[in-house]
Amino acid sequence: MGVAAAGNHYFPYISETAVPRAACGPGDLAERGIQGDVSAEDRNSGRSRRGYNCNITELGNVRGTGGGIVSVTSDHCSYTSSFFPASAVAARRGVQIVDAANPRRPKIVGSLDAPAMIGGTWESLKVNHKRKLLAATSVPFLWGGGFFAVYDVSDCAHPKLLNTGAGTAWPLPFTSHEGGFSPDGRTYWASGVFPGHLTAIDVSHPQNPTVIWSGLHSFLGHGFGISPDGNRMFLSNMAGITVLDISAVQRRAPYPQVSTIAAYLWPDGQLNQHSIQVSYHGRRHLFSLDEAGSGGVKVFDIERLDAPKLLTSIKLEINLPKNQDTLLRSSAGGSLFGSNPHYCAVDRPTDPTALACGWESSGIRVFDVHDLGKIREIGYYNPPAQKNATIAQLPNSPHVAASIIGMPVLEFLSLGMSIANGKVSLPKMLGPRSGMLVGGDMATDWCFSPPEFHGSQLWTTCADGGFMALQLSPSVYTPPADQASTHGSD
Repeated sequence: MGVAAAGNHYFPYISETAVPRAACGPGDLAERGIQGDVSAEDRNSGRSRRGYNCNITELGNVRGTGGGIVSVTSDHCSYTSSFFPASAVAARRGVQIVDAANPRRPKIVGSLDAPAMIGGTWESLKVNHKRKLLAATSVPFLWGGGFFAVYDVSDCAHPKLLNTGAGTAWPLPFTSHEGGFSPDGRTYWASGVFPGHLTAIDVSHPQNPTVIWSGLHSFLGHGFGISPDGNRMFLSNMAGITVLDISAVQRRAPYPQVSTIAAYLWPDGQLNQHSIQVSYHGRRHLFSLDEAGSGGVKVFDIERLDAPKLLTSIKLEINLPKNQDTLLRSSAGGSLFGSNPHYCAVDRPTDPTALACGWESSGIRVFDVHDLGKIREIGYYNPPAQKNATIAQLPNSPHVAASIIGMPVLEFLSLGMSIANGKVSLPKMLGPRSGMLVGGDMATDWCFSPPEFHGSQLWTTCADGGFMALQLSPSVYTPPADQASTHGSD
């Protein structure tokens, strides 16, 4: 699909093919329209409050006050990201601790209330499994910084705050929207959004985190993925990724410099969210996903960073250019987001067999990726909609907070491209919810968090539904013996 010259690499190809649908089992509540769509009629009739599932069932759930934005797991626990200002005024302030030792009966057992956790963690809450560290920055709304917390989660249900001084008693010099660890857990990187500020925080000694590098590397910065050796970062930008050489920081050079190796850019998909480097048969590949613009998940061969190859795009039918009119019709009244991937995880970084994604209003989607030439969907779980939940009931749900806006404004760029290319029909854009320009509802959930593999289970949160332990059918997934779930910055 294209190899570009060294430097800036532009991939004009826009996929118009969806991955094959999952073959659902008896008793599943399958989607009734095109793949990934929750129709306006299902939203209005109340059908969406029953949810949809295919080869995935729910074992247990604890809603709490909402699921935040990006939540993470460690051992038998899950940590629910905080959303400001609810995180400062709720009965349990900050990040909620969910004990899922019994996944059929998960329960909230405590909270983390360092300033960074109370300030709203947005997409910065991450766990490094190697060192058993949990960290986050304070992001009150889209952009923040200063406060940074590191916890020891060796006893996952009883985390211990390590940095009571720097980052907690007084702020550090950084800004952030998102963040994550280097694979060895010695560096926490804080990124985004405007003006593309990136900071490296040394957590070799987590009791005393120290900023060791800071700089600007794009107009916008968002999430990222880091190579297993810690030397390369794939930093999200507006419509693609910027590949950075972070090896000087990784090896702790006295005066580290971070240089740009290349940029990969494409026209479909805006607001690239994050990337996951994996390998197939010893050859480096990258999954990179867009949280808006119906770009889906792009798959690159990056064995040569200066000559990347776009191999394929993972899209649902709702993401295809010809279906952007249906997407607008269905998503009206659901607020900012439509149906795009937000955070994904693979079941192992070497020769992965499955990719699981939070796909916004399309729920949790799982794909067989053992053969990149034959990627297919194997299951999905779209949780029952809460419909008319209020901010008083779910103060930690960004979906409830955003429902003052009715229209899915983050889908307008992809819709505009489809209109310009003659792919859509104006009459098909209109439906029974088109007048909901303001005052949206919760007729679908927003699933943002990476669904993390725990054997044949997926643990994740959705904005309205909270924490969920999900069971994959053995007919579609067998956990590999060396399963090691990762989303690329953990």
